[in-house]
Amino acid sequence: MKQKEKELLLKELSARLPYHVRCKIWLKDGTTEEGLLDLEHNYGNVLQDAFYYNKIKDIKPYLRPMSSMTNEERKEYEATCSDCYETLETYDWFNAHHFDYRGLIRMGLALEAPEGMYKN
Repeated sequence: MKQKEKELLLKELSARLPYHVRCKIWLKDGTTEEGLLDLEHNYGNVLQDAFYYNKIKDIKPYLRPMSSMTNEERKEYEATCSDCYETLETYDWFNAHHFDYRGLIRMGLALEAPEGMYKN
C-alpha cells in the first residue's frame, strides 16, 4: 500500500468512527479478524497496530457502493444538499449510512458490504 493510500484510509477510518464501521483486518501472522471499529471499542489500538507498529498487514472497511442507495435513502441524501450541492451534512450522512463516496472499493481499499450488513 502506497503512503497516499494509507493516508486516505486513515482519514476514512477516522471519519467513520462515530458510525460503527465494520472492518476486516489481516494480521501479519496470517490470520484475519472482523469487527466494529468505533469510538466504543479499541480503535486506538487497531489504528496504532495498523499504521505505526506494523502488526497489521491490511485493514479494510466494509462500505456500501453508491449504487446500493434506495429510493428512500436518495430522498434523505437530497435533503442534505443545498441548491443541488453536497454539504458537510451530506458527508456525515454518507458516513452514517456507510456509503463509499470516495471510490475506495474500486481502489481496493475497502470491501463491498454484503446486503443488510448495516441494518439495525
